[in-house]
Order: sequence, then structure tokens, then C-alpha cells
Amino acid sequence: MIMELNMFQDLFKTPLHALHIEMGGKMIPFANHEMPVQYALGVRKEHIHCRKHAGLFDVSHMGQLRLHGVNAAKSLETLVPVDIIDLPIGKQRYALFTNKQGGVMDDFMVTNLGDHLFLVVNAAFKEQDIAHLRANLLGEVELEVIEDHALLALQGPEAAKVLASMNPAVAGMFFMDAAMLDLIGIECLVSRSGYTGEDGYEISVPADRANELARALLANVAVEWIGLAARNSLRLECGLCRYGHDIDTSTTPVEASLIWALSKVRCADGERSGGFPGAKIILEQVTTKNVSRKRVGLVGFRGTIARDGAILFNADDKEVGVVTSGTFGPTIGYPIAMGYISTPLATRGTIVFAEVRNKKLAMTVEKIPLVSQRYHRG
Repeated sequence: MIMELNMFQDLFKTPLHALHIEMGGKMIPFANHEMPVQYALGVRKEHIHCRKHAGLFDVSHMGQLRLHGVNAAKSLETLVPVDIIDLPIGKQRYALFTNKQGGVMDDFMVTNLGDHLFLVVNAAFKEQDIAHLRANLLGEVELEVIEDHALLALQGPEAAKVLASMNPAVAGMFFMDAAMLDLIGIECLVSRSGYTGEDGYEISVPADRANELARALLANVAVEWIGLAARNSLRLECGLCRYGHDIDTSTTPVEASLIWALSKVRCADGERSGGFPGAKIILEQVTTKNVSRKRVGLVGFRGTIARDGAILFNADDKEVGVVTSGTFGPTIGYPIAMGYISTPLATRGTIVFAEVRNKKLAMTVEKIPLVSQRYHRG
């Protein structure tokens, strides 16, 4: 009991902490917070429920920020290889902070709400990102750290139907749309996005009303609480990176197969090309496609899971890469992973071998995502 108390000492709690305990959530330390890793339903059933119906996630540990000022978009654009200036009002975009070596410092979501930009950054790197922004924002741009809001994610094929029962306007939103909407009398920022590969929404809600909204969503028979473990397997099946595992300061966006996240206006010839940290390295890789390794999906043949850090070998027992994320894929029914391997081997069907407990586990290189993403693009 003393060890358990020490484990949670000095950890932050989300506004929904008491509800997780009430609902039987198994709590663990995660990104400086006490978070539910699973519930009584169990990880596999939670995963499948989200794929078939609707899962509710507490992601209040993430950092929520606002950038105010007429130069907010121009200033943020100097830190990312992404088009922020022309991001339409009511639209959200995936973005990357890069460093001088072309590595990824963090990934985040940015939304244009007209009078300000709204950012959601990773929990474990929230303080780093805040410091980075404060040190590098140009002009009269004000950074506001939002402390009084929780963040919920409702994901799955029935998410739209569930949320539309609270406000029909959500049904007319498309992937990466965002709007201020009333949900059961609570003003919330709702975006049609998420981290599972499924259609769904993320909802920024005042902390003092988060419990009320969560209970109202859970009252729908289609909705179940989903913990961190199933969130991880869901995002891994759909090829979504986890910062600190699949991308970090040593990986460039091109190595990470994230060229799609680099805006053309920032990479093609023109006055807004480059101008972000590591631009020379990244743009050269975009042009030449010349990288020594690439991020790929991996599927195992047996029940053993290759976890992050497992070394990958070719048929000649030569080291060719490393696993960065690994778990069991309930949708696929096999162990799955993501990792980096030598570019010549980064083709679908290549057999590599992950070293797990001094044994070589055969895995097949597969195209990412391993399970098709089902975003509502209209």
C-alpha cells in the first residue's frame, strides 16, 4: 500500500479522476498524471468496442494553449514546416516542431478559431513546448496556457450519432473541422479528429463541467470508457505516431514517412518555402527522397510481441533497424509494431526478424496504416 501511494505521489489528476475511480479504472502514472490504463471491460474488448461502436477517452493530460495576436500565425509558421498563415478559420491541422538538425521536437494539433490559434500539445512535452514557444514567438504574440479545461475524445463509428443527439450540428462537420458548440448547455470547442484512426471528435470542455458531459455521453449504450492501453493499440493499428517512440529529435519527418504533413507552400520554391528550423536538411530529403531508413509497419506471425527497442535483423543476421512501438492488434489478430528499417528493405512483404528474449521473431513489413483509417472526409 505504501509503495502504491508513493507511485502516485506528486502526480497531477485530471478533472475526471474521481469518475475513473468510480467506474473501476485501473490507474497508472503516465506523463506526470495519474491516468486510467484500462477498465473492467479489458483492453481487447475496449479496443474492439471503439472499432465497432464509440469509445470515450479522457485526454485532459494533454496541453491546451492559445496564441493571440495579429502575427500569431506568421510567428508560429517560423517554427513548423506547415502552412499556418492560410489555415482557414474553423479548420485544424497536424503540425511538427522541428529542430536545427531536422529532427522532430514534438507533434501537435493547431486550430484557427479566427481571433486566436488553439494548440493541443503532448502531455509529456507540454512544458518544453511552452518554453520553446515563449523563446521564439515573434512580435506581439501572447501565449495563454489553458488550465481550466478538460479534454475528451469520443471515437468510433457511432461517435457522430451519439454526439449529434446533443447537437445536430456535429453531423455536418468533416475531418479536421472545428467549432464552438453547445453540448447539453455547455459551451465546448469540438473538432472532428482523434488518435484512433476512427471517425470521432475531441472536445475541450470547462473543467467544472467535464464530469457532467462525460456522464451524459456514457449514458448512451454505445459508449464505453477506453483506457490508455487500448488507445495505444488503436493508434498503432492505424499508423499514428507516438512522440518519444516513433518520432523524436533524432528522426526527420521524411524518415518518419510524414511527408504528407509538410505543407507544399513550405517545401516548394516560393517566398514561404523553408524558414523553419532544420529546413535545409528536411527540404533536401523531400526533394531527393534520400534517407537511410524509413518508418514502416510490421506484423508478426506468432503470439510473441516485439516491444519498442527490439532490434531488427535481415535474413543474414545483419542489424537493419529497430522497433519503436509494439503490441497485440485486436482488429488484426496478430502482434503488430512500427519501427525503422534500412530504406532498401522498407517494402511491403519483406521479412525481417525482431530479437525478443534472445530469440528471432519473424515479422513482415507492411504498409502503414495496418488498419484503414475511417475519418469522415465528406
